Amino acid sequence: MSAHTIPQSAARRDGASSLSSRNRQRISTWLFVICFMLIGMIALGGYTRLTGSGLSIMDWRPVTGIIPPLSHAEWERQFALYQTIPQYKILHDGFGLAGFQQIFWAEWTHRFWGRLIGLVLLLPLIWFAVTGALTRGLIARLLLFFVLGGLQGAVGWFMVASGFDQNSTAVEPVRLVLHLCCAFALYIAILWTALSVRTPVAPFIPATVAVVRTRRLVWGATFLIGLTIIAGGFTAGTHAGFAYNSFPLMEGHLVPQGYAKLSPFWLNWFANIPAVQFDHRLLATVTALVIGATVLSGLRTPQLGKPAQDILMLLGWAVLIQYALGVTTLLLVVPAWAGTVHQTWGAVLLTVAIVALHRLRGVGRV
Repeated sequence: MSAHTIPQSAARRDGASSLSSRNRQRISTWLFVICFMLIGMIALGGYTRLTGSGLSIMDWRPVTGIIPPLSHAEWERQFALYQTIPQYKILHDGFGLAGFQQIFWAEWTHRFWGRLIGLVLLLPLIWFAVTGALTRGLIARLLLFFVLGGLQGAVGWFMVASGFDQNSTAVEPVRLVLHLCCAFALYIAILWTALSVRTPVAPFIPATVAVVRTRRLVWGATFLIGLTIIAGGFTAGTHAGFAYNSFPLMEGHLVPQGYAKLSPFWLNWFANIPAVQFDHRLLATVTALVIGATVLSGLRTPQLGKPAQDILMLLGWAVLIQYALGVTTLLLVVPAWAGTVHQTWGAVLLTVAIVALHRLRGVGRV
């Protein structure tokens, strides 16, 4: 039986199905704009990390911090604060006020963009709620997203504060990965909500063996993408990308020497540069192979329907681009532009995987 012959009542529904068609379009467009802004936030975060800008603002003022220094005296005060931490003394000693202003504006833009996302979420939310365009469940969910966004700002400061330690020139890798994971988790939640508002009724897909296998492969690929992103966070946090700048071998070895030099063994996955970079390479390769298998499985399964097959093809192209970006970034020894694009495209790849899962949510049970 074709998916197109299944009555609408047999399709799986999401909570937004009670909204009018006009309201679904308006609300989903608003949420997609927020998703686009969040990808921009992820890109800005990568740029501030790669340029060493993240520690340039030494105080956390969630409200008044939106106002940048407006006088020369305030610029001097901010610069004097920055001069007290090891990053300035070791990496930027003597670069002057003009150099400080350059990295300051990068970090200020990152924080300003986060505040702007909060406003773009809160103000339309109030309007839609007052005008009755939202269900109670959707209001509660979106308010939770707003609160989590504010907590993400606090997690960001928790990360930044670790770089002020007198024995450090950068933030702690674990806190960096925590900040990154929270950002992606919030992004996935808002993206899934936007997709469900736009298409609350999931077209029924018969649960044949091939269909179920393909959906499981998509779940596996999505999990691997997330795991690879986390490994990339540790690669960034430990600056592992600046070592072993050859591919596919690492100083002539498939598995680098010193992979297991730390004890206990699990510490190597988070703090040992050879192991951290190798794990990121390995996970990226396995992810690409699993996505390749997913695409082949999907193309051989006409019951999925063209929309689902199209998104799987897009997933295949997206992972090829991301893999090429990763190798390029490594071989060029992580220039800021390449590292930023690589991190940003990782978010794009994850987006395509989430859309694929959303399109397959109508698969019936065997």
